[in-house]
Amino acid sequence: MFGDDLLVWLVLALGAAMVVGNAIALVRPPAQPRADDDLDRAPMARSLLFIVIGVVAAVWALASLVGS
Repeated sequence: MFGDDLLVWLVLALGAAMVVGNAIALVRPPAQPRADDDLDRAPMARSLLFIVIGVVAAVWALASLVGS
């Protein structure tokens, strides 16, 4: 289906999902915690680190797709 670029497409999807998911967790925290031990907000440092990792992975995948 995707030929030789399947791994690159998967890295692009994973990187984009990391960026979007963590950005949404920072921008719109849940109104009510589901359990007593849930956090009020996502940890800022961890979320920003995951966003940076996701951007690097997505940019690498896009560069690999454009270059091939």
